[in-house]
Amino acid sequence: MNNKFSHTIIFRIAIIAFNTLANYLNKYLKSTNNLLNLDYLYLCFMFTENEIAAILEDPEILEAVQHLKNNFRKKEAPFLEISDHDFFCLTLMMPSISIALASGSISLMEEMALNKKARKVSKGGYFLKKDPVVYAMKFLIGNAGVWENKFYKIIVIAMKKTIDFEKIVDGQTEASKISESEFKKLLMNAPYIFIRFIHSFFWDETHEDLSERRRISKVELEKIKDIGNQLELSKTLVFRKFLDTFDVK
Repeated sequence: MNNKFSHTIIFRIAIIAFNTLANYLNKYLKSTNNLLNLDYLYLCFMFTENEIAAILEDPEILEAVQHLKNNFRKKEAPFLEISDHDFFCLTLMMPSISIALASGSISLMEEMALNKKARKVSKGGYFLKKDPVVYAMKFLIGNAGVWENKFYKIIVIAMKKTIDFEKIVDGQTEASKISESEFKKLLMNAPYIFIRFIHSFFWDETHEDLSERRRISKVELEKIKDIGNQLELSKTLVFRKFLDTFDVK
């Protein structure tokens, strides 16, 4: 009888503790703008470690990445230790860095967002030492104008080797004639890896979907258009319609 009573008390205490923890987590998520959900979204929209590894299995891509890495280390950071995997991740961050620099300088919030993104894309296992992508990014930001086009050329090589561009190039259809619902269907039917690249370049933690409307400064929008031209994304209807989702502040 005593054992049964004690078990009942323990069970009730456990229920109370669980409910208290659930309420605390709910309040925490609301007060921190759903940071845990944002971490999950980062993992959803950024390339996975296995996807990066698969892309680098292509000899032409790997050779281009290694060549650029060697030049970058030689001219910017002679003592930088970074794997081919992590350097390619840095390369994929070039569009985000360029957009952040569009206004002339990077704000504290932008720097924090870039650092968070860098840690998400790096291969991992750097708890006891500097994250190589974050560390290398500091050198890249300091001289981005010199390296921007070189990094974009690597991205173009990677995209053309992993995407059948003939299936997504459409230089005739006017983006303004595509409705929002049609755009959503266009995104769903586009090659998975292509959408992965777009998200990697332009996704921010305030918008979950490429079809959502967002506010942006004029200089940032012009920079995104410039990036689209350099990466040959402007040849695709998906990217041109994506540009229509921006409202200039």
